[in-house]
Amino acid sequence: MSRECIAFDDKYPGDELHEECGVFGIYDATGETNVVQKTYMALYALQHRGQESCGIAVLDNGAVSLHKDLGLVPDVFTKENLAELGSGQIAIGHTRYSTTGQPYRFNAQPIFLRHYKGLLTLAHNGNLVNTPELKQKLESKGVTFSATSDTEVIASVIIEEWLQTETLEEAMEIAMFRLKGAYSLALACGNKLLAVRDPHGFRPLCLGKLGNAWLVASESCALECIGAEFVRDIRPGEIVVIDENGLRSITTHCDKHPGGICIFEYCYFARPDSTIEGVSVHRARIRAGKLLARDYPVEADVVVGVPDSGLDVALGYAQESGIPYGVGFIKNRYIARTFIQPSQGQRENSVKIKLNALRETVAGKRVIMVDDSIVRGTTSKRIVEILRDAGAVEVHARIGSPPFKYSCYFGTDVDTPENLIANQKTLEEIARDINVDSLGYLKAEHFPEMIKECSYKYCEGCFTGKYPLAVPKQHSKNQERFKFNITE
Repeated sequence: MSRECIAFDDKYPGDELHEECGVFGIYDATGETNVVQKTYMALYALQHRGQESCGIAVLDNGAVSLHKDLGLVPDVFTKENLAELGSGQIAIGHTRYSTTGQPYRFNAQPIFLRHYKGLLTLAHNGNLVNTPELKQKLESKGVTFSATSDTEVIASVIIEEWLQTETLEEAMEIAMFRLKGAYSLALACGNKLLAVRDPHGFRPLCLGKLGNAWLVASESCALECIGAEFVRDIRPGEIVVIDENGLRSITTHCDKHPGGICIFEYCYFARPDSTIEGVSVHRARIRAGKLLARDYPVEADVVVGVPDSGLDVALGYAQESGIPYGVGFIKNRYIARTFIQPSQGQRENSVKIKLNALRETVAGKRVIMVDDSIVRGTTSKRIVEILRDAGAVEVHARIGSPPFKYSCYFGTDVDTPENLIANQKTLEEIARDINVDSLGYLKAEHFPEMIKECSYKYCEGCFTGKYPLAVPKQHSKNQERFKFNITE
């Protein structure tokens, strides 16, 4: 049964950045863990990584039961359909926001493909940059596709290699030579669970333990929320194999690159209670705020953060500047995101419905408004208007990331450069457009200080236009054919 829902967007279309997915996997050879319940709870903790669709697949001695649909976790899953999933040794869960492929039910994950060696079940966070080439070669060999995302292409490549090898992990090891781009995977077949991270490590993936069960998740918060212990991050290029013999690691593709973790995971995507590559996301954002305060001091009466990612940055700014921190906005958390565009009138009111200024904090005050990013500028302009309507006499914007100028090709839904305000206008022009008295962005040169515990390099292509590997000239989640441009 498919579902459709219409709700207000919390921001204007194209004016908010979306992570593609959250993945989760659990394996308990003893069968003592309720893998369905744990996966369901973990998906709540990963809801911020994808709101278009979600799903859970359960494997019981090779048999697969699956439920997935469009919508948020509480909309898709009921007591009845969770019970229908049954029990098993393995479960894989997924939350999705599309960067390639449309938000249709057939693009929801996990997916499974049937072949003579069994049913391959897979969930994916990231985005390949060579999908068209891979798909064309597979189609020339008679492979057909039922979805439009790159996840089915990944699964088909793995199966093609598996037909020539003995084990799933051997197939995965060979397939990684062909897959180019970002992919953090949880995949399973029979009584075996694999967790895989691409050699650059664009997207996070970590390992946990709960009693007899091993777990993998996009973020550590999903482990902690179900009472599991965080063990470690899965290394870029690593294949973790979990079966009845325990856990082992394949490192053929490790240390081939200096790393490429998406820096925007720390600025925006990840939950503040997560730790990625040894870096507390909360602490990284506090540091960003302190660095902003040093670079862009201004006389003001109060510092306020735009919920949610701007709150920690605002706290850091207040701590460094000595200007009082205040609660400037009340967020309505009961407005769902939409995957069917509402009317123009609804869009114009959406930010006001989502956020309201706390008048007693900002009225008559010189306000420093701290947010995580500016994409098109439409949302920022409306938020500034809300503050001024509430009586703010000055509004100074401080942004916890550099100017967003370029597209992302590795798992973030970002508009084309011509629609990104920082790509088209100067700092002064942006300040005038959003009606602020001053504007300051975090400098990209501060990233090493912001995530100083991380031993890997990071991808900052959306800010600098320099990517760790070749990227398409054009990118849109609505198009499947790309022309490639090698960027040094």
